Amino acid sequence: MNEIVTIKDKQFEKFIEFEQIQAAINRIAEKMDRDLRDKNPVFIAVLNGAFMFAGELMKEVSVPCEITFVRLASYQGTTTTNKVQEVLGLNESIENRTVVIVEDIVDSGNTMVALKEELNKLNPKEIKIATLLLKPDALKQE
Repeated sequence: MNEIVTIKDKQFEKFIEFEQIQAAINRIAEKMDRDLRDKNPVFIAVLNGAFMFAGELMKEVSVPCEITFVRLASYQGTTTTNKVQEVLGLNESIENRTVVIVEDIVDSGNTMVALKEELNKLNPKEIKIATLLLKPDALKQE
C-alpha cells in the first residue's frame, strides 16, 4: 500500500515519487532549452495549480525568458463544468512572441483549448504547451 498524504482535510495516496517528478521537470527543461533557444519565450503559468510546477521548471530552464500568470476556472469544487472563465487575465503583450502555456495537469483539455483560442487572438508567433501530467482517459480535446 502506498503512503497516504494529508493536505488540509483531504487525504491522497502518494502516486509519484519526488525524484520522478524532478526528473520529468529536468527533461522538460532540457527540451525547452533546445527548442526555445534564441526565441525569448514568454511562459504563461495557469494558477493556482501550475504555480509550483512553473517555479521548479523556471529553476531549470536556462534560455532567456519571461513568466506571467493567468487564473482560469473550469471547475466547481472537484467537478469540471466544461465552461472556462478567465478570473485573472494576461497583462503582457504576446504579439509575435513564442508563448509556452505551463499547466500542471491537463484533464479534459477544455481549459487548454479555451486558453489557446484566447491567446491566438493576441497574435503570438507560436503557442506551445508544457504540462507535467496528462489524464488521457479524461481527455476530450486534443
